[in-house]
Amino acid sequence: MPRTPYFMPLLLLLLLLSLPHTQAAFPQDPLPLLTSDLQGISPLSWFRGLEDDAVVAELGLDFQRFLTLNRTLLVAARDHVFSFDLQAQEEGEGLVPNKYLTWRSQDMENCAVRGKLTDECYNYIRVLVPWNSQTLLACGTNSFSPMCRSYGITSLQQEGEELSGQARCPFDATQSNVAVFAEGSLYSATAADFQASDAVVYRSLGPQPPLRSAKYDSKWLREPHFVHALEHGDHVYFFFREVSVEDARLGRVQFSRVARVCKRDMGGSPRALDRHWTSFLKLRLNCSVPGDSTFYFDVLQALTGPVNLYGRSALFGVFTTQTNSIPGSAVCAFYLDDIERGFEGKFKEQRSLDGAWTPVSEDRVPSPRPGSCAGVGVAALFPSSRDLPDDVLTFIKAHPLLDPAVPPATHQPLLTLTSRALLTQVAVDGMAGPYRNTTVLFLGSNDGTVLKVLPPGGQSGAHEPILLEEIDAYSPSRCSGKRAAQTARRVIGLELDTEGHRLFVAFSGCIIYLPLSRCARHGACRRSCLASQDPYCGWDSSRGCVDIRGPGGTDVDPAGKQESMEVDDCQDGATGSQSGTGDSTYGEFGYPNFTLSCFTHTHPNLCPMAATDQHLGHPESLRKILSM
Repeated sequence: MPRTPYFMPLLLLLLLLSLPHTQAAFPQDPLPLLTSDLQGISPLSWFRGLEDDAVVAELGLDFQRFLTLNRTLLVAARDHVFSFDLQAQEEGEGLVPNKYLTWRSQDMENCAVRGKLTDECYNYIRVLVPWNSQTLLACGTNSFSPMCRSYGITSLQQEGEELSGQARCPFDATQSNVAVFAEGSLYSATAADFQASDAVVYRSLGPQPPLRSAKYDSKWLREPHFVHALEHGDHVYFFFREVSVEDARLGRVQFSRVARVCKRDMGGSPRALDRHWTSFLKLRLNCSVPGDSTFYFDVLQALTGPVNLYGRSALFGVFTTQTNSIPGSAVCAFYLDDIERGFEGKFKEQRSLDGAWTPVSEDRVPSPRPGSCAGVGVAALFPSSRDLPDDVLTFIKAHPLLDPAVPPATHQPLLTLTSRALLTQVAVDGMAGPYRNTTVLFLGSNDGTVLKVLPPGGQSGAHEPILLEEIDAYSPSRCSGKRAAQTARRVIGLELDTEGHRLFVAFSGCIIYLPLSRCARHGACRRSCLASQDPYCGWDSSRGCVDIRGPGGTDVDPAGKQESMEVDDCQDGATGSQSGTGDSTYGEFGYPNFTLSCFTHTHPNLCPMAATDQHLGHPESLRKILSM
């Protein structure tokens, strides 16, 4: 079926938003204050793989995942794990690994005989997690026969024998997986078989007995795509998207979920849930724009670890709409205590084959509450999960889904985008600015751009998100390979190095690092420096616009300080050429390596004023002009 033209959904959205009687206007996409490209980025900022690797020229790096340990950045890729000394990188060396390990599949020929393409038969390192302070666990697809090895963190030398990777690592590099160690055990989630029909949440390699989720039970997991895992309190949490069971009448609708299991879970009795989780529960994550007709961003794409937001611990996620819906993306944050509270809600069930899913009345829920951790809380009288009553085990097996949906922090997305490329990745600095109290979002998208955003509220005091910068971070000459252009441009990893003031961006074919700010581009123009709103920039009376890196920058005027902007202006030559070109719809006023965007067809006075003032589209000024 031919794809609907891209502009059609946008027209439908505009029509929807024009309808009367809505509670609130749908948020508009923010305009970037700056747009940048890779001009001026050092050629040493890229890494594509080993120069003597013959496959690199064809496929590039085949990036799989990042892992930062202290001041070391580890990059898992095809057949290799690379180690980068971030301290050395900070001192000016290029993006060159100081060491690496090579682990190739020994079964390439048999893999090809089984009907797989050669590209699929390499060893893609899909699991890279610290086992303890000295040891890494790495697992690779290994020609569709996943295996795991342990390596010394500092030496990258193999330690011990290989282990089976089944249920710890996917068979196919295109399948999703997450893994985390908690109290000596590995908690993993992936597909446990060659056909990817057996999705599993699994515990292994530790002092406790191996446990798994129910096999081939769509109430537990239905075609999940795992995104993130973390340990918190008594539980390990798994974040994923899956095909919904409760909205099956609407077709293949995906919902975003958070599931959790108790770390002290020992499995059930021989009569029920033997060697299976007795504590597996899951909730829906609700990322939506409220109103008379709620607009949902249902499909979780990426998630961060805990970050401080308004004084509370939160997780930041990128969500998109359903594939058959209006294309759009959103960033939602979820407070960890809201997630924990959701797991105290009512259970949900479908009482007949074609009936609606409804909450379970409390009088039908056995005691102690199903899903509780044995030995603590309401289940304190039961030393082990194996001692739980049969009716509790039977109930939890049939009722893993809870009724509540976790609401987003502030009850709405921090950012929504409906007229640009879909978002794919997120990284968050929750301690930016001179006082380490500003939150900055870095967002990757499927067209190779990286967005730098101030969320609403916080130190900026803005009621709407501020898109500080839009960066075209993809270089076809350095990152392209055999992959299709659309796939090659997709940002598939982001990793912050706040100490080194850098953002590592991963594409399939390469990784690159970008500076967190480009303050020097404002030169000697105090007003443009402060109007940039960039929490990493500040004005120093002797050095001009400078980077603020932590508490050391508190003696400068931080960007966004309105009272400082109102008493200052820029003269010709302050930051380079102030001339620009424009047409009847759009103008760009040039500065070294960035542009100021002006919309001349609606407000022709905006561009000349910005060009002479170098006000760089400060949101408050823009709002005043656009309201004229």
